[in-house]
Amino acid sequence: MTDSLLTGHWSAWGSRLLSLTRIVAAFMLIQNGMMKLFAFPIGMPPDDSVAVFPSQVWFGGVLETFGGGLLLIGLCTRPVAFILSGMMAVAYFQFHAPRSFWTVVNGGAPAVLYCFLFLYLAAVGAGPWSVDALIRKRSVNP
Repeated sequence: MTDSLLTGHWSAWGSRLLSLTRIVAAFMLIQNGMMKLFAFPIGMPPDDSVAVFPSQVWFGGVLETFGGGLLLIGLCTRPVAFILSGMMAVAYFQFHAPRSFWTVVNGGAPAVLYCFLFLYLAAVGAGPWSVDALIRKRSVNP
């Protein structure tokens, strides 16, 4: 297979993979929020507890659960992703970075990856498999 043939084949999948990446990331984020708010499927370590209202962890759980839900369906993707990107940056610098500069030591790799993934989604949008795309399509062709 030549490079141009491979590139041509995969470039057609780029927007679909963008949507799939958004969906998978949102599903994973929702699990973190559900753990904090509802102790589902498990509670927060070390004692399987839930976050206490109105703590910062509780607000993070709300953003993860409901912001993740909006990302999952692809509704208001750009502003929601921007807010979630900022939340993950705060989480990293507040909870992980003080432990060590190195993410492998401070456990912050997921926060950094989520931060930049959500920043990317804020820039490019939800992709074709989203409510945003349906709304855009209906507004162009009523």
